[in-house]
Amino acid sequence: MVEIKEYNFETKKILSTLQDWVEVESPTFDKDSVNRMMDLCSNYLAEMGGRLERVPGKQNLGDCLRASFNETSENYNSPGILIMGHMDTVHPIGTLQKLPFRIDGNKCFGPGIFDMKSGNLIAMEAVKMLMKEGDLPNLKITILITSDEEIGSPSTRSLIEAESLRSKYVLVPEPGLPDGGYVSGRYAIARFNLKTEGIPFHAGINPKAGKSAVKEMAKKIIEIEELSNDDRTFSVGVIKGGQWVNCVSSECFAEAISMAKEQKNLDEGSSTILDLTRNEEGIKFTVEQGVVRPVWEPNEGTSNLLAITNSVCNGLGLPFSHGSMGGGSDGNFSGALGVPTIDGLGTLGDGYHTLNEHLHIDSIAKRSNVIANIIKQLD
Repeated sequence: MVEIKEYNFETKKILSTLQDWVEVESPTFDKDSVNRMMDLCSNYLAEMGGRLERVPGKQNLGDCLRASFNETSENYNSPGILIMGHMDTVHPIGTLQKLPFRIDGNKCFGPGIFDMKSGNLIAMEAVKMLMKEGDLPNLKITILITSDEEIGSPSTRSLIEAESLRSKYVLVPEPGLPDGGYVSGRYAIARFNLKTEGIPFHAGINPKAGKSAVKEMAKKIIEIEELSNDDRTFSVGVIKGGQWVNCVSSECFAEAISMAKEQKNLDEGSSTILDLTRNEEGIKFTVEQGVVRPVWEPNEGTSNLLAITNSVCNGLGLPFSHGSMGGGSDGNFSGALGVPTIDGLGTLGDGYHTLNEHLHIDSIAKRSNVIANIIKQLD
């Protein structure tokens, strides 16, 4: 094993860059905002000296970035190391007013700071440090930054899978596990689009003459969430219906998500919810399957990556643990393809996807060192 080194990462400088990134809000569905974040990130990658490519977005979503480092005539056509993350967030424009970038003791707050702008930044800082110290491995390194992970990567999955298949190892700096551990597998996830269609009528005259799409959707949400069991979960997180309070609603839309530890359980659940499609008594209910993330179960290659990570953590005097988790990430795709993948390499913190999103400042240098030393060991 190559010598494990504790590098001097400048936490204050990293936090300064991170503030710039966090203060460019980048919700997935706001293409222009995501692309402003990509502008900032592309400048950073270019300053690092990478061979930078900007991949135009699809499906009216943001662009992606691909930066290549440590390319030589010997490794150019060989599989290398892929580091991948996303710059889109779940937070709408204006969240900064409620959740401004701020430091409170060991916590640093801001929209998207934990999931996963900080993880992307420390991974880049790790590569930058290895370049500075002359400690790069023989493999080429590719950094892929995508724009739609928070909605299941519908426009970038093919790019992610193609890049993964060209790689020997995949590192994903998504947030670390609550106990500080690393992610060695991900549950399967499916999304569903729900629609009810009713019969409109003037609600102020005779509401019973109509059939409310909103009322029917409310019933269906309860029915769908009660499909959850020990093998799989269902949750409805988005609902939109009606236009006027004095009209019996004719349409209502919702979005559901299902998660399962095993693919067969997800498939069974998907079949059950799709079978709820009905057209009876003046009400039509439709279920359509959306984006699916396949289950990622660790293979021998991932086990080898975990062993390297364990040795690195021991050498740095840091704790090590790992496990599978839900939530989904683009690691689902590389892992399901059989490419050795380790996830959860990012910072530690809590509250992601909420107005309490924050990272633990003391994890910045520690996790940067872990990533740098893992990369250094790979051949």
